[in-house]
Formats: sequence, C-alpha cells, structure tokens
Amino acid sequence: MIAIVDYGMGNLHSVSKAIERLGGEAAVTSDRVELSQASAILLPGVGAFGDAMAALRETGLDQVIVELARSGKPLLGICLGMQLLFEESEEHGAHKGLGLLPGKVVRFQEGTYKVPHMGWNRCSWKQPQHELVAGIQEGHVYFVHSYHVLPSNQDDLVAVCEYANQDVTAIVARDSIYGMQFHPEKSGELGLMLLQRFIEVTSAVKKA
Repeated sequence: MIAIVDYGMGNLHSVSKAIERLGGEAAVTSDRVELSQASAILLPGVGAFGDAMAALRETGLDQVIVELARSGKPLLGICLGMQLLFEESEEHGAHKGLGLLPGKVVRFQEGTYKVPHMGWNRCSWKQPQHELVAGIQEGHVYFVHSYHVLPSNQDDLVAVCEYANQDVTAIVARDSIYGMQFHPEKSGELGLMLLQRFIEVTSAVKKA
C-alpha cells in the first residue's frame, strides 16, 4: 500500500487513481500509523513552498516523513512535493524544507521564455542505468512550475529537461528517496511507466 500524504496541498485524487490504474493500492492519509505501515510514501504538492511546509509542521507530518524516509521507507515527491525534499526555497522569502536532499529551490529568471514553465517538455536521462528509468525510453512529460531545484550533489540528478536555456531538474533520487518535478499522473504513457517503476522499486524494497 502506498500512502499519499494529505496535508491540504496536492492533487490527491488523480495521483491515487493513477496508482490504482497501475494495479497498486493507494490510501490518502495524514495518520502517522498508516504512514508508518505503508510500503511507501508519496508526497504530492500544489501551491507555495512556505505554505506547504507550514501545513506539514502544524500537523507534525514533517518529522514523520523525515524519520520514515531516513529509516529506508521509499518516498516519492511530486512537483512541489519534490521541492520540499530539499533544504531550502527562495519562493516568497526564505523557507526551510525537509532537508532530505542537499540543494535549494530558485525561481526561473525573467527572460524571453514564459514563467511558469507549463506544458509538455522532453525528459532526458542523466543516469540511464538508474533503477527508476533503466530500460525506459526518454520522452515528454507534463510540467507546471515557476521554481526549480538546484541539487548540490549532481549524483542525485537522474533526469533533466531543457528550458530557459538551461538544464532543469526533472527527476532526482538518492537511496530510497525519489522526486519528480513533473506530474507523472498527467504525463501519459511515460508518466505512468515511471510511476509503475516506483511501485516496482517499492515492492522490491518490501521483499528485501
């Protein structure tokens, strides 16, 4: 069972339905016991970084997520949820994140391109042999974001897309912590394949 963290900021229904379509079991919850008993945790997110962290702290879910992730339970952050995995964000001021991965979240600089980065863009694998993407063909996925992650450790970078004349972080991973800046549940066949791979990785960890 994959527990989808309910903290009031995320497209919970579409993510849950996508997991169920893939044959997985999903539970939308803010209950600590359910989170601890789940085979994996999915942290969605739509909105502002500071508001999201405030909501997690008010319920104590920030510490629960950090403790479970550091214990080895698989964790996947989606969109804002991926950004929350990092140390800090400059969105509407300075805000501390969960600190599970080193790096910071910054705004796209104004230029000749549109902000937010919205729509379909091609994902390219930086680590084609990584368990999350191995054997899966590169392709287009769906993004909606005005801020992007600058990982401190390039070894955490699994995939990028090109936007605003730069490589933009699309997928990150370290140990059992994963993040996708795009919305896999809205990204057609490729998005579902990547979500399916996370479910498979989760099952492998559980069996081990």
